[in-house]
Amino acid sequence: MEAMTNDLSLRSLTKRFGDFVAVDDISLDVPTGSFFSILGPSGCGKTTLLRMVAGFEEPTSGTISIRGRDMANVLPNERPVNLVFQHLALFPMMTVAENIAFGLRRRGVRKDESRTRAEAMLERVGLPGYGDKRIAQLSGGQRQRVAIARCLVLEPSVLLLDEPLGALDLKLREQMKVELKKLQAKVGTTFIYITHDQSEALVMSDRVAVMNRGRFEQVGTPQELYGQPATPFVARFVGDNNAWAGTVESAADGEVVLRTDEGFVFRARGMEGCGAGSRVNLYLRPEAMRLDPKDTSNLNMFRVTLKAILFDGANSRLLTVTEQGHELLVRLPQNRTFDNLEPGREFAVGWNPSSGICFVEDGADCRGLDGEDA
Repeated sequence: MEAMTNDLSLRSLTKRFGDFVAVDDISLDVPTGSFFSILGPSGCGKTTLLRMVAGFEEPTSGTISIRGRDMANVLPNERPVNLVFQHLALFPMMTVAENIAFGLRRRGVRKDESRTRAEAMLERVGLPGYGDKRIAQLSGGQRQRVAIARCLVLEPSVLLLDEPLGALDLKLREQMKVELKKLQAKVGTTFIYITHDQSEALVMSDRVAVMNRGRFEQVGTPQELYGQPATPFVARFVGDNNAWAGTVESAADGEVVLRTDEGFVFRARGMEGCGAGSRVNLYLRPEAMRLDPKDTSNLNMFRVTLKAILFDGANSRLLTVTEQGHELLVRLPQNRTFDNLEPGREFAVGWNPSSGICFVEDGADCRGLDGEDA
């Protein structure tokens, strides 16, 4: 079996601005041909990291290698990478083909060859016959594809994308997530995608690095990040959660029994350090909660009152509250129906202990609903 190769390797990469550490001792390998996202809140260091890979910022320490070549002292225009910005920076006075061929012409490629390669790239990004159009004639999604084509025509080893969908409206952003994933699979170029939007990272990526305060909290597949978060920050930032604070009463074989501050006694998975007597935060996905389950033998059970129904197309999100005033979110797919589902109704709620995960308390507010902005 052929060994996996990496297009990008970072080793102990650090960037300081005075006393502020923007990127803190990061190491990472990005496999060749993958769609890799770096996900994190504003100010976490992800754009600084991208700028170091592109050569626009010099690392304070550590190394950057692209396809095995150390990038120390390699100028930005000599690196085998290209960068797609959020605001695209297309030239409105040029045609689409001229925009795509711009980098080729600067490299000394003949005009006729540049045009041929630009037209071929338009085919690859799904815009055949658009070469003579002006940028103003294109939709937002088409402009995105032109900006990407302009980068890909230079045949970079790695394409860097810095929140390229941020300026689009919601519907177009949803469409472009699918288009970008299809395009990356078609061309086979390694994409490194920077975003603060968890849905973009989860939908498009083969692997995701969740970044916080200059460091990676976890690197894994979208499924691993969602179902097996390694830290409290990942549990809060990736996806919606219900959250409780409590104290562990007993622990054995990876499972804990905890008493929440509202007095509930639950069983759940316990992460490192969740021993008897420790203060913990418990996280539970809204879709893991079952309304009026028939078989309650192995479930954590309690009662809630429905406050509101939030309909978003694919799901109904039920905003509920316990008698102690603890707000909880329950997500139901549209193929699940209940009679008399209206505010004021009381339900029994149950969830499997393996669906909840406990971390040693880290100071976060866990009195109710918890989500990506926590």
